[in-house]
Amino acid sequence: MALSVLDQLTQLDAARQLVLADSALYPQIVQGILPIVGANARLELRRWGAEFLAETFASPVLALQEKERLGIGVLQTLRELLEQPAQDESVAKSVIQAAASIYGLVFRSIIANPHDSSTWDRMAAIKSNIFRRWDTASGGIRICCIKFVQRVVQVQTPGGVADPRRSDQNEVSLALVPRDHPLIPPSRLEPEALGLLDRLLNVFHEETSNAILINATLNCLGTLIRTRPNAANRIMATILSFNPLKQPNSPMTPKMKVQMKSMERTTRTMLLNVLRRNENGPFAGRIRQYVDRLAQARLEMSDEGSRKRALPSEPTDGLDNTKRMRLGAELPGRLEPPPLPPGPVSHAQLFTLTGDTGLTSFDVTQLPIDLVVRITLPMLHRIEQSALDSAVNAVRSRYNGLKNAQAAQRQVAPQTLGDDEEDYEPDFEPTEEQVLNQTNNQPPEDPLPLPPDLALGPFNLAQPPPLTAEETEQIGKGTISRVFGMMSVLDDSSTIKRQRPGLNRLAGSNYDRDAWMTVITRLATRASAGLEIEDNSEDEEQKESRGAAAKQSPTLSLSDGIRETLWKFIIEDFRSRISIAISWLNEEWFNDRIQLRDHEQQKRAKKRPPRQNYEKWMLKVLDSILPFLDAKDKVLIRFLSEIPALDEKVVDRVKGLARDPERVTLAANALYYLVIVRPPVRDICADALEDLWRNFEDARAAAGKLLRKIRPGLCDKDKPEKPPTPVLPADIKSPALNENKEGLPSASATGEGVSPTPNAIAAAV
Repeated sequence: MALSVLDQLTQLDAARQLVLADSALYPQIVQGILPIVGANARLELRRWGAEFLAETFASPVLALQEKERLGIGVLQTLRELLEQPAQDESVAKSVIQAAASIYGLVFRSIIANPHDSSTWDRMAAIKSNIFRRWDTASGGIRICCIKFVQRVVQVQTPGGVADPRRSDQNEVSLALVPRDHPLIPPSRLEPEALGLLDRLLNVFHEETSNAILINATLNCLGTLIRTRPNAANRIMATILSFNPLKQPNSPMTPKMKVQMKSMERTTRTMLLNVLRRNENGPFAGRIRQYVDRLAQARLEMSDEGSRKRALPSEPTDGLDNTKRMRLGAELPGRLEPPPLPPGPVSHAQLFTLTGDTGLTSFDVTQLPIDLVVRITLPMLHRIEQSALDSAVNAVRSRYNGLKNAQAAQRQVAPQTLGDDEEDYEPDFEPTEEQVLNQTNNQPPEDPLPLPPDLALGPFNLAQPPPLTAEETEQIGKGTISRVFGMMSVLDDSSTIKRQRPGLNRLAGSNYDRDAWMTVITRLATRASAGLEIEDNSEDEEQKESRGAAAKQSPTLSLSDGIRETLWKFIIEDFRSRISIAISWLNEEWFNDRIQLRDHEQQKRAKKRPPRQNYEKWMLKVLDSILPFLDAKDKVLIRFLSEIPALDEKVVDRVKGLARDPERVTLAANALYYLVIVRPPVRDICADALEDLWRNFEDARAAAGKLLRKIRPGLCDKDKPEKPPTPVLPADIKSPALNENKEGLPSASATGEGVSPTPNAIAAAV
């Protein structure tokens, strides 16, 4: 007897409770329910099955190895559920969520099994089906598609490898895939992932913003920023250029206000989480500025929403001012400030112009100062000029009245007597009571006499104490860090299309990143030029008289500190900052030539030649970027072609790349390019190519192909010629024939299985 749908759902719920209690039962339950919840089952069963599969592969208690094995087994079921003609939204959302959890597991399995094409075909079919739904499905399905795309981008881009020996413990990424993988070649998957990322970020550039999709995208981008630093720059640039509070063209509705607040809150939360993880990152300054602008825009929007509606054009009581005067109605007058209370007046009472007891009793000092500023500035902008002038005049009149009253109290009119009364002299003596009354009527004497006028002389501040060497070094480092801090605030000017001014341009004429970089490079090269030349005119006795302490204290150089910081700044992201390195090294080379020319013109016989900085820092930059170059990197050719000077040291370092079989072509192409475009080093680079052809087995084919173009007579044969066999004297036989003869080593004694070298023969003779 067949069970009803309700009974089947009851049994399936019981099975779910079993696996929730014991995760070891997941394999048995998953394999058992697949025939029940397949594509041909009832809708209720398909909904339950899709939801259970999504829950299973998202469970943290199930081991990764078990998830990988189960994921391969359910691919066909998920594909059939997605390809049904009459699709249910709930089933589609659960299937896409399960596919997002399974994609990385299947990818890891394909890396280990490069010939399992059937599994990858099923996964590719599911991926294509989800991509087709991305732009046309309903909102809930599109949110699930965004999560799936985020997972695909994360898997198909290179990530960090914690331990190459334990591939099972590393994060699934393109870095684990061999270059020659037949099913998932990195050369095809990485461009696909970058295209999906651009399509994912396109939601921020649309004219009509969909708050649901934008919030879902922002929630997914946080993981990519944290795990994929290569894509973080592109993502952060897009988010920082997005304005969630942008006013729409249509009238503002309550629904739009809620959507804008939701997008603003999600954007702010995501950026603050990024800032909290790396407070000193390259985007820290721009994130803080962006969050402050959002807060200001949010405050302005809330102020506009809280404004009162405009006064009606018609009077509310049906009477205008003319009718009120004719009918004897009371005219509305201006509010007069209340009078000051008797007695002493405080500053608060002086400036209080309202009679509301609630406002006068409120303690404004409890509010933070930033909140007071945010409230006061918008109010001052919106207040009427007439009302402001009236309030100022009221406070001025109060202040003048108080000042006049105090001046009147201080003035006491002295009692004067007439001339006739002065001539009258009474016959009696005044009594004691009369004397006391006269004394009380006299004005009080000032106990403190007024000081005489003094002529003040000029005042000069004391000279500051001299800075020590350590303080000077710390101040210099602080200056350097502040200057380099501008790099993280300003945008990269290379992304802005501008008209090229040509030879008539001025360096640093615009307030952009290039201008600041020009200032930094010239501070490093020209600021202290000529100040670090040591004086050799003093003799050894004078040097010894200065003491050992003076010899051990090195001269602090601000320029060397700038150079060191500039070098670190370039190496952090040398591919995008290689133009900065080239500009800096050109400045160094130019400064070295100018200093050397001045030294020769002044004929400083007792002075050492100026220190040459170009070669030191050029080799340091080159040594720092060489270990990170790959076979298809074009940064090296650009660097070598645009730096002002080359020598054998640079060519030897480029030639050393041929020790890596994967970078042989890079070394050969770089040397051949220098042969073509830089005639002064043509012979040096041609000799280096010949050396690669003769002494490097892995580079023989690539170097020989290029060497035939510049030295065609040298490469008549595919392999270099072996050195000729040395001719032995008549009285000396070959060591191979005289292995036991004293004085001549045998082939086994030399440690090699070939004929001895001419040096060994000469030593034996």
